[in-house]
Amino acid sequence: MGFVRSAVAAILLISLPFSVGAEEVKTIKSHGLSLAGPLKYGPDFTHLDYVNPNAPKGGDVKLSAVGGFDNLNPYISKGQAANGLGLTFETLLTQSYDDPSAEYGLVAESVEVAEDLSFAIFNMRPEARFHDGSPITADDVIFSLAAVKESGTPLFRYYYANVESAEKLNDHRIKFNFSGPPNRELPQIVGQLLPILSKNYFENHKFEETTLTPILGSGPYRIKNFEANRYITYERVPDYWGKDLPINVGRNNFGTLRYDFYRDTAVLLEAFKAGEYDYRSENSAKNWATGYNFPAVKQGLVILEEIPNERSAGMQGYAFNLRREKFQDPALREALIYAFDFEWLNRNIFYDQYSRTNSYFENSVMAATGEPTEEELAILEPYRDQLPPRVFGPAFKAPVTDGSGQDRAPLRQAKKILNDAGWKVENGKLIDPNTGKPLTIEFLMYDPNSLRITGPYIKNLKKLGIDASSRVVDSAQFTERLRNYDFDMTTAGFGQSISPGNEQREFWGSAAGQRPGSRNVMGINDPVIDALIENLIAAPTYEELIPAVRALDRVLTWNFFVVPQFHASYDRIAYWNKFGHTDVNPAQGPDILSWWVDPEKERQLQEGLKKMQQSQ
Repeated sequence: MGFVRSAVAAILLISLPFSVGAEEVKTIKSHGLSLAGPLKYGPDFTHLDYVNPNAPKGGDVKLSAVGGFDNLNPYISKGQAANGLGLTFETLLTQSYDDPSAEYGLVAESVEVAEDLSFAIFNMRPEARFHDGSPITADDVIFSLAAVKESGTPLFRYYYANVESAEKLNDHRIKFNFSGPPNRELPQIVGQLLPILSKNYFENHKFEETTLTPILGSGPYRIKNFEANRYITYERVPDYWGKDLPINVGRNNFGTLRYDFYRDTAVLLEAFKAGEYDYRSENSAKNWATGYNFPAVKQGLVILEEIPNERSAGMQGYAFNLRREKFQDPALREALIYAFDFEWLNRNIFYDQYSRTNSYFENSVMAATGEPTEEELAILEPYRDQLPPRVFGPAFKAPVTDGSGQDRAPLRQAKKILNDAGWKVENGKLIDPNTGKPLTIEFLMYDPNSLRITGPYIKNLKKLGIDASSRVVDSAQFTERLRNYDFDMTTAGFGQSISPGNEQREFWGSAAGQRPGSRNVMGINDPVIDALIENLIAAPTYEELIPAVRALDRVLTWNFFVVPQFHASYDRIAYWNKFGHTDVNPAQGPDILSWWVDPEKERQLQEGLKKMQQSQ
């Protein structure tokens, strides 16, 4: 079993026997876990490399969010949860931004993992407390697992499907028993993703119902005040129990964090330029190229940065709703990919800031490239008769145009694919061979800015005889329609870690696609893909995980479940010049919770704003 070598590394190297009936199962005890190589930080580390351990505490920071909220419980499917609620809850383990495959002790001081991966034991810190001063105990963890599995979002049910039970060994020692094939990711999943809720609190509150009463938490922040659908403010907990832990030193520095909610994205940039909020991550290439030419930038009051990252880009694309009969034909789905002219968009809309996405694991070692390796073929061969033949050839590459907007070759290829599959154009309308009716497609969106991208695509679809249109709805309606799969096509994103695992069930698994609110928005229902997911999850080592993921990638891409869009391998951020941060950029992107409000910079900013106002 490769877990000892690659998943629990740079550890205390203590082997402990744990009795199971008449047998003894050896465990490996560690201050953290890693799925891909050794832990970056040893057991005696004092702080993360990218933080300032002496960062000043305090200051008020305002952020933005789109839409609104009517719920303060982020772990259920009902309602619209407020942004930032994760700041108020803790987990057994937590990640750093510069060691993405690893997790380090938070509520848990250490973890013991069975060599056969049948269980994991977490040794909890006795000093861990909820905000009311009550201790966090094994009873709270057991309650939390049961609550999210029974009444939480579907994501939890799939993540914890193989967590057979949680067993209290003492008040601060808990054992998770695992079922199914050995799964080296499960100890990290229960460590990082399980929010620890107060059992006592929920004796008088219903977990499964939406609420506007703040839930008792244990994190570095708590809710200070809010107005539903308008704003929510979090205040730093001064006596937060975990403030001196090495994983937290130099982080959680702001005195307050406030999210202001805006109806849509159209006004967000103007609100930032007006100083309504302090920090902005820019996802619009046009805005980045043309929208920041205002006096505050020229005078150094607003800072613009492009920060390279090493994150897996995953997949973003127009997702087909396969629950609709018209999208069951893979020929139609492939033809629609040919109608998307990325090169023209990149040149004319995106200012050449993006690259085309060709993989569900883009920008990572997991992405399929070239011909399948022997290891990949060994995984795929048992399913040859059930897979598209192209799976066994070169990896998928999206069609390429000359970027002029006049390249007719891709549309000619799309028409050929449709014609060969029995689709005919009559009176300018593409006729569905199954129903005999003209094909209609509606794109569901919540961001009006998306029309700049969807509009040219719709224009090309009309050239194929497709009656295509777009519908922009508010964020609440979008969430509800997506939750109930009430759409034809919509933009969907699937972020990936560098060590894919159980979450793939939620992304592509047949069972997930049949349950409202899952991440399988396409409705993929394929037993081969289910089997490939389970094979991936059961990979005993990181080295064996790579071909397992690549095999899945080939099957996903050659089934044309989405029209792949684009990605960038850097972050674009803008912020009012009141912050301090180190010069070390974490591999996974900016960690704003490691920044701090610099009192001198804030004073200079206020003086600069006064001078700018006086000169106007």
